Amino acid sequence: MADSSLFQSFFLIFSGAAIFATLALFGRQPLLVAYIALGVLLGPSGFAVIDNLRLLSDMSSVGIIFLLFLLGLDMQPQALVAVLRKATFVGLVSCTIFLGLGFGLGKLFAFTTIESWVIGMALMFSSTIIGIKLLPTTVLHHKHLGELMVGLLLFQDFVAIVCLMVLLSDNTGDTQIWQLALSFGSLPLLILFAWLIVKYILLPIFSRFDRFHEYVFLMALGWCMGMAELAEIVGLSREIGAFIGGITLAASRISQYIALSLKPLRDFFLILFFFSLGAQFKLSMVPEIFLPALVTAAAVLIIKPAVFHYLLGNRSEHKVLSWDIGFRLGQISEFSLLIALLAYSQNLIGSAASHLIQATAILTFLVSSYIVVMNFPNPIAIKDELRRD
Repeated sequence: MADSSLFQSFFLIFSGAAIFATLALFGRQPLLVAYIALGVLLGPSGFAVIDNLRLLSDMSSVGIIFLLFLLGLDMQPQALVAVLRKATFVGLVSCTIFLGLGFGLGKLFAFTTIESWVIGMALMFSSTIIGIKLLPTTVLHHKHLGELMVGLLLFQDFVAIVCLMVLLSDNTGDTQIWQLALSFGSLPLLILFAWLIVKYILLPIFSRFDRFHEYVFLMALGWCMGMAELAEIVGLSREIGAFIGGITLAASRISQYIALSLKPLRDFFLILFFFSLGAQFKLSMVPEIFLPALVTAAAVLIIKPAVFHYLLGNRSEHKVLSWDIGFRLGQISEFSLLIALLAYSQNLIGSAASHLIQATAILTFLVSSYIVVMNFPNPIAIKDELRRD
């Protein structure tokens, strides 16, 4: 993509997003809806004004990395260990239920066995972007609700890594068990490495040069991206690496300044993410996958909150809190889109199954956002009594 066309793309995306966001606010609609709708309108299935989405899609994934880094900055390590213990049981049981739900729906609509398993994989995960973006930053991140949600999302990240490795297995069916074991074995080493670097290098440097705000911003950015890339090299995900990078800095006195500095950059890339999500969807596939996508999305939106409510209730969580978390996690994930793309590129699923997952993601993103924005505390609530940040 040439520099001129990249500038034109940015002009169309961000000027269009500003207009659509204004209309959404006047119409009392979630901003995420505006960004996805703009993507559909300007993408190949709409007016095809922006038809080269590869670079924009790659750039948009950076927003998820920043999101996880900032999330780590807002959490204390001791609280994370405690909440992961509680989240593991709920995460394991819920992933198993949603895997079975997706497989059953796939077979119901006559997809192949492999396609049905991939659909099941896609349904296991909830969106980190939707869940955390609609979670009030300063009010709930340090409370039990935010910590428990983060624990569940992180557990799902680990399960997603397993699924991606299975999909990347070779043609003999070897799922690379040793590679999987090596990746998870490297996790504690990565955490130890990050902790040592922060304690003996980063914090002393920050203490000496913290009056140079541009330098602090640059070092934080480099640390986030460096940890993300290191995690990718050792077989984990960039998201997990960014989260580890953030949480190892969380106890420092400079963590909140870094968080405030990086939030505008995060929002920039997240707008690109939602735009590319809408732009990559092929409207020509709608007649073929309309009914399966509608049924699958409805099943996710109804069953996911109920499952989380039941499982959390059995773990002695308050009824109101368990419903709150259930609805905040009542959609599928950006990991689901990655699974669909990877499985399609590996010829494990056909175009219909891939677009079923994409359509389900878009539908559940939209409806779930509406449910949370209209009924639970969040930063972009239409009602004043629900707006929290």
